[in-house]
Amino acid sequence: MAQANAFEASSSQIQVEHDRKRRQFVIRLNGSHDRAVLLYEYVGKKTVDLQHTEVPDAYRGRGIAKHLAKAAMDFVVEEDLKAHLTCWYIQKYVKENPQPKYFE
Repeated sequence: MAQANAFEASSSQIQVEHDRKRRQFVIRLNGSHDRAVLLYEYVGKKTVDLQHTEVPDAYRGRGIAKHLAKAAMDFVVEEDLKAHLTCWYIQKYVKENPQPKYFE
């Protein structure tokens, strides 16, 4: 557990991986088996439902979910998709980071 407590969520350490096959964004934490995940599903040809964000308890409150949310919303914009925001955290992220590109 000491390793988890030493983890700091600085942008330089956080790398979001997009697993298109499994429809998820993943951050591996401290190179360990711990992972933060954002799950999505296609609900139409050009619409994704951003369903759920999960960060292990030991890593919460460190801004990790924000990196997942940004990666997911950037994906929506880059792929010219529409997003349905089922996940409460993504709803909060978009409200707190109202990028014009998210609402085009």
